[in-house]
Amino acid sequence: MLPSELVTADRKYQIHSLHHPVDEQDALIFTSGHGIRIRDTDNREYIDGLSGLWNVNIGHGRVDMADAVAEQMKTLAYFSGYAGSSTIPSIQLAERLIALAPGMAAIFFTSGGAESNESAFKTARYHWRALGKPGKTKIISRIHGYHGVTLQAMSATGISAYWKMFEPRVPGFLHIPTCYPYRFQAANPSETPGQAAAAELEKAILREGPETVAAFIGEPIHGAGGVIYPTEDYWQQIRAICDRYEVLLIADEIITGFGRTGRWFGLEHWNVTPDILSFAKGVSSGYLPLGGIMITQAIRDVLDSVEPANRWMHGFTNSGHPACCAAALRNIQIIEEENLVDNSRKMGDLLFHALQQTFSDHPNVGDIRGGKGLLAALEFVEDRGTKKNFVIEKDFGNRLRREMRSRGVITRTRSAAGEHPAPGDQVLFAPPLVIQESDIHELVAVTKDAIETVLAS
Repeated sequence: MLPSELVTADRKYQIHSLHHPVDEQDALIFTSGHGIRIRDTDNREYIDGLSGLWNVNIGHGRVDMADAVAEQMKTLAYFSGYAGSSTIPSIQLAERLIALAPGMAAIFFTSGGAESNESAFKTARYHWRALGKPGKTKIISRIHGYHGVTLQAMSATGISAYWKMFEPRVPGFLHIPTCYPYRFQAANPSETPGQAAAAELEKAILREGPETVAAFIGEPIHGAGGVIYPTEDYWQQIRAICDRYEVLLIADEIITGFGRTGRWFGLEHWNVTPDILSFAKGVSSGYLPLGGIMITQAIRDVLDSVEPANRWMHGFTNSGHPACCAAALRNIQIIEEENLVDNSRKMGDLLFHALQQTFSDHPNVGDIRGGKGLLAALEFVEDRGTKKNFVIEKDFGNRLRREMRSRGVITRTRSAAGEHPAPGDQVLFAPPLVIQESDIHELVAVTKDAIETVLAS
């Protein structure tokens, strides 16, 4: 089919994620990729500045991944992973992942991130019910947090645009302010943003009643909500508050896992162990869909202690899919063989330093976020002194995305949400972990030129 015919067929027959016809006017159809670069139907090449959708950690076009999946499919393409049966790849992968995740003891596999968080919420409720505390059902999450768009995951997501046309949300989910240092407005000047944000969790638990709260969920570093980094004192306080009130801590590592932050998992930066860890994205680098939750031994013991009539009645057809597990096993092997966790740390430091060198004095760059692996962002303002955002009508974020694309970089931008302290326009960076120094400089140079073009227009 000709490129124009493909576009026509795509518009006619597909409903895409976050569907609206307005977005199809300048849609691209991608045909191939290698390393950090992808090509479209017009044979134009782009840097993949967001690793597909935060997930292609080992880069595109890996024949070794395809070979591993093909070999497994030739042997056993699928069999159910429900209780009473298993497959060799799922057993091997579970053992391998537990070895990578300090404090975790057992794994349940899913097909992706939203399913993982759904599983985490159900497991938290099950845990407390099995312990004779059925009132502990509420889930606390954070404004700007993203946890998926199934009904429970959407209800946990703290970005209101995802709720608007699907209300009512699932009861029992509530949101508190996150640790957003750049937009922090101190009620108590002696508090750090981390101390103030952690205090919001304690206030919410006490307001709702500890006997009603099952879990708190948070991304170690916000992803889709703007790559928002917490202060260094935040997560230790969150862990202590959860322990104080018998609230399970769910770490949403769907974006931050598998080397993205220069560690295998994001919470390792703060030496914090969660009770439940949800993962997806980087575990198979997007080559096949896979996710899951990891749980501590304490939670595993509760699951194993109940009578058969009250078993953990939760599952998915594709849980532990052998081909997906084979892809993940090969992916982890590649990450280790090519030292990609370390490369993420080194290239992430370089990216953060290059962004600081290029934009620290820029009059419209209010915040530069990065420093933990290949996860970075710029936030734009009209005035640095007051943190006044560009007006929404300026559409700075979308215009910047299009300008960067025209210069050969695909990534995500976010448009201003309103007046300060609402977030301003942002551009987000999460390139594949195989990126090299020359690519980093190209990425930053394109960003600089695109910003100046948009500001001048």
